[in-house]
Amino acid sequence: MIGGRRVLGLIPARGGSKGLVRKNVLPLAGKPLLAWTIEAAQACPAIDRVILSTDDKEIAEVGAQWNCEVPFMRPADLGSDTATAIDVALHALDEVQDFEIIALLQPTSPLRTAEDLNRAAALLEASDAPSCVSVRPAVENPAWMFEVNDASELVPFVDPSRRPARRQELSPAYVLNGALYYSRVDELRATRSFVTDRTLAYAMPAERSVDIDSADDLRRAEAILAGHRAP
Repeated sequence: MIGGRRVLGLIPARGGSKGLVRKNVLPLAGKPLLAWTIEAAQACPAIDRVILSTDDKEIAEVGAQWNCEVPFMRPADLGSDTATAIDVALHALDEVQDFEIIALLQPTSPLRTAEDLNRAAALLEASDAPSCVSVRPAVENPAWMFEVNDASELVPFVDPSRRPARRQELSPAYVLNGALYYSRVDELRATRSFVTDRTLAYAMPAERSVDIDSADDLRRAEAILAGHRAP
């Protein structure tokens, strides 16, 4: 629970991944990719129930093998490329009711830990904010980024008057890393977004922010895990 509110941990895993085919069940350091998120969610004391939402029989079977509840099969239209995470989350909340907070946990973030989930939950509990999402430090600062217009001219993303003279004086910038999204259910239904102007940021280091979308990402995660296991 978070502040006396019941928390549903939702792991969305569709079968039709394009960048890395069948990525949710591919092996990572001896376990299916999906299993890393299942174990982290089940080890987090703030999460009351963990379920898997999938449209794929094999993924459902792998989830069950790792003791994750699969209370329904996701409709085919929610397994398409156009279905959003919000659509999937709201469908699950309609199917599995009586939860006041949802934790959306993408299986493509296998290095996110139960401690990360618990710390983010504590951050949300200590605030009246409606949601908390994970971020990582940005590699490049948007103050030094540009668009190129139709005349091939540079157009800054950030007002140049806000740009310091030296890079060392830049304010830190962060990007969503996709590892965890906590939201009050009533807020999610009202805004249809996990990120609002009152969303809290839970910062994670780059090494735990690997998002598996390609074979290179999978190899990087393998290397990080091997390093953690090294004496």
